[in-house]
Parts: sequence; structure tokens; C-alpha cells
Amino acid sequence: MTHDNESERRFIIEGCAIPARPIPSGLHIVATPIGNLSDITVRALATLAAADIILAEDTRHSARLLHHYGIHARQLSYHEHNAARMRPRILSLLDEGKALALISDAGTPLISDPGMKLVREVLARGHAVYAIPGPSAAITALTLSGLPTDRFLFAGFPPARSGARRRWLQELAGISATVILYESPARIRATLADIIDIFGDRPAALCRELTKLHEEVLRGRLSEIAEELHAREAIKGEITLVIAPPDEKSAPLIRENAQTHPDWREALKEALQHLPPAKAAREIARRYALPRKEVYDHAVSLQKDSDRPNPPKDG
Repeated sequence: MTHDNESERRFIIEGCAIPARPIPSGLHIVATPIGNLSDITVRALATLAAADIILAEDTRHSARLLHHYGIHARQLSYHEHNAARMRPRILSLLDEGKALALISDAGTPLISDPGMKLVREVLARGHAVYAIPGPSAAITALTLSGLPTDRFLFAGFPPARSGARRRWLQELAGISATVILYESPARIRATLADIIDIFGDRPAALCRELTKLHEEVLRGRLSEIAEELHAREAIKGEITLVIAPPDEKSAPLIRENAQTHPDWREALKEALQHLPPAKAAREIARRYALPRKEVYDHAVSLQKDSDRPNPPKDG
């Protein structure tokens, strides 16, 4: 529906209709909720209500938000699959003096969402770009994590293939900052295994379904989070992982020293005297920031050696 009638330029909050003032022509980048529909600013609602056209990643998804706040606006689909075809049309609309609002399915547009090339071309064409700030899963997870917030790096989604992902992680391992990344439920177990192997067993927080009904934050060592997820039959919801920066006792250095120094093997032998292999491996892996499977395999080998009968002596 278009804004032919000025009375339609409004939004509704708790039954109160609020008129939306006109906004200047240009591209307005509007942050929308990442889960809870109440997590949107009044300025964002006013911008969406006043826009001539809303550019939405998925118009069916955004229709729920607009309906909730009584906003009647024309929508156009803009996503990674039609972006090249749509950008010339969008630029033409801006040339006509239209006010366009760009939204993603959730959170702040351009953050692991399409839109960067559009903003670049809009600016190159001489049109204004406005940012209407709001929710971001990365910042929300960082504030919930309990990890350092003074310096952080948002890394986006890791590569899907293990080899490329491991190379990507190697570039991040030595950065002195809290690292934030997104991952899908289908790949989070494999990604955590690669992170532990390359980063070591750092403190971390895994945030799932942020601001939604089933919001969950798992805090602890990466290995502890990995074990919790491995124990689950299914993992659902969008995931943000926050990883502590390396420090003087950095996990990568601990792991390197542990592999070249026999102490961890001796410690494992001692642990096996009073713990079963699985629990002993878990304890030593955490202590020395080693992959649990590597320690467990060695524990099983030691256990087999101890169970093997001694060869008869020559008498």
C-alpha cells in the first residue's frame, strides 16, 4: 500500500496512533528487532511509517513487524539474490526524490546482511544516507557475555568448509580483542571443535535465540560449551559466539607448550588412578587447553596398556 493518503503515515503503539513526520529523501538504514518486537526505537517506527518505500530482505517477514505497529507502507524485496538487478531501480527512485528505508530480517542492516554495495552506490550517486540505530545481535551478545568489552572484533560468519574455516580462524587467533562471530546450528559443533583446536580453551559465551522466548546464554570454557551442545539431540535458533581475547596465559601458548612438554601426560596418568578415562581426559584437557579427543585417545591407550597382562618371566 502506498502513502497516497497522508493520514496513513502513522504508527501505533499500545493502541495510540502517532503521526509520522515527513523524512528527507535518501536512504534510511533502519535497525529492527532481533527477536522481541518491542525492541525497536520510536525513531525507527516513525521512519518506517514515513518512508515512501521500505526495502526489505524478506517482505513476508517484515510484514509481521509492520502489521504489529499498524504501519502501511509499500515494500520492495532487496536481498543478495536480486541485489544486482534491484540497485538500478532503487537509484532511480532516489533520483525521483523518494525516501527509502532499508531493513534486514533482524537487527542492523549491513551487519552480515545485504546492503553494503547499495550504500556505496547511493553515496557515489550523491544521495544522502541516514542511520537509524537499534538492535544488533553481536552487541547484545557481547554485553551478556561477561567478557571484555573495551576492545572487540566482529568477524561475521566463518567459512562453511573446515579447511577454509581453520585458515580463517588462524588469522583471528592472535588478535588481542574479544572475538564475536555468528554461526548456524548445523555447523556450531564443528566450528567449536576448530576454535578450540586453534584458539585453545578460552572463556566464551554462546548466545542463542537472543531476546526471544527461549533465549539462552551458555558461559564457560569453550570445551564446556562444546560438551553441553554435544549432549543435546538438536540445536535450534540463531547463534552468536563471543570468545575471550588471549592473555598472558593464552590458550594457544598453553596448548603449544602442553604438546611439547610431557607434564600433561604425567598429569593424565595421575588422574587415571582415581577417574575413568572420559572424566580424566576432560579434566586434563581443560587444565592444559588441549582438544578433549586427543587427551581421551591417549587415556584409552594408557588404560589398555595397564590392563594388558605382564609377559611371563624366564625362570
